[in-house]
Amino acid sequence: MRKSDTISGVFVAGTGTSVGKTFVTAGLTGWLREVYIDAHAIKPAQTGAPQDDDAGRVAEVCESIKASSCLHQFEPALAPRVAATKEGRDICYEAVLEDTRSIAAEHEFAIIEGIGGLRVPITEDYEVIDLIADLKLPVIVVARSGLGTLNHTSLTVEALEDRNLSVEGIILNEFEGQTAAEQTNPDELERMTGHKVACLPPLETKSPKDVVRHIRENMPTSMLPRSIIERIN
Repeated sequence: MRKSDTISGVFVAGTGTSVGKTFVTAGLTGWLREVYIDAHAIKPAQTGAPQDDDAGRVAEVCESIKASSCLHQFEPALAPRVAATKEGRDICYEAVLEDTRSIAAEHEFAIIEGIGGLRVPITEDYEVIDLIADLKLPVIVVARSGLGTLNHTSLTVEALEDRNLSVEGIILNEFEGQTAAEQTNPDELERMTGHKVACLPPLETKSPKDVVRHIRENMPTSMLPRSIIERIN
């Protein structure tokens, strides 16, 4: 465990909900921990709990409850601000930001998992994209593979870059390449955004080792900081 004024890590952002952020977060965290990097996943807020438990899934894949943290949980499967209002609770954005920083600073590398897409409200005044900007972390964008992803993904990248945030790459999840859209989307997204696009094929057996192996074999190391690349190559 380490304490520092700065944090090292990456933010796994999505073009929307259920696009594969947790899968990528879990596999990446497990991969880094396999090579003895003190990686830790952080979910700032979880809605739809307890049925949805993204931090729990990361812990399961990493086979360690020390691999992940969740700061806030809400039962309604809604945006955090709306879910909190439904439950008569308040979310303090400054506390979410500082708690995320504090936990991240205790570890060598933090993987922060987003909540839905960039414009999801955490509080009345702050959205997911504000958290990314305040954390000042590079971003990996996870998106669907099929028809419609050109628009959703390019708008997501544009929004991040408008805030001077570094996009390290795009991951198209559940990529089968069977439709014309899927066959052409990777190259077209690279042309539209100027960023590397990686394709994650479907994984039928999602055992912990399978998830880690799948990310290790399909996610380019170029999406990670140089200091981490040197450790895993």
